[in-house]
Amino acid sequence: MTHTTLLRGVATISFYADDVAAAKDWYSELLGLEPYFQRPDALHPAYVEFRLGDYQHELGIIDKRYQPPAAAGGVGGAVVFWHVDDIEAALTRVKGMGATEYEPLIKREAGFITASVLDPFGNILGLMFNPHYLTVLGRGNQSRRDVGIWPHP
Repeated sequence: MTHTTLLRGVATISFYADDVAAAKDWYSELLGLEPYFQRPDALHPAYVEFRLGDYQHELGIIDKRYQPPAAAGGVGGAVVFWHVDDIEAALTRVKGMGATEYEPLIKREAGFITASVLDPFGNILGLMFNPHYLTVLGRGNQSRRDVGIWPHP
């Protein structure tokens, strides 16, 4: 019997913004790259998407008018923590770009360090130094092949 993991990995993380063009510019500067996908076009985006990180995860920014009707107003929901190699430098950078502290830098056990900010568009951006991330990254694709989950069928 083949074991199938229900949650295989992050496909897309969606943020909402009243001004998608401004959010696109802010995240382009933060990430050092332009979105690879924009709709309806680059001049009037209602949706933009970036691919980033070691596994090319997708970060989508959607016009807030398309937010689900049941979505709570204000800050809330899950915090997605992105691994960063230097959390203090990353925190300084995003705050210097206009993000505000949501949760301060916290040194946790076993070498984990977390912090989170609110981007200028009201989304929570989690930052984490995660030693396990680096361990898994060091294994590369070979370990996934060895356990029969690479490539995805």
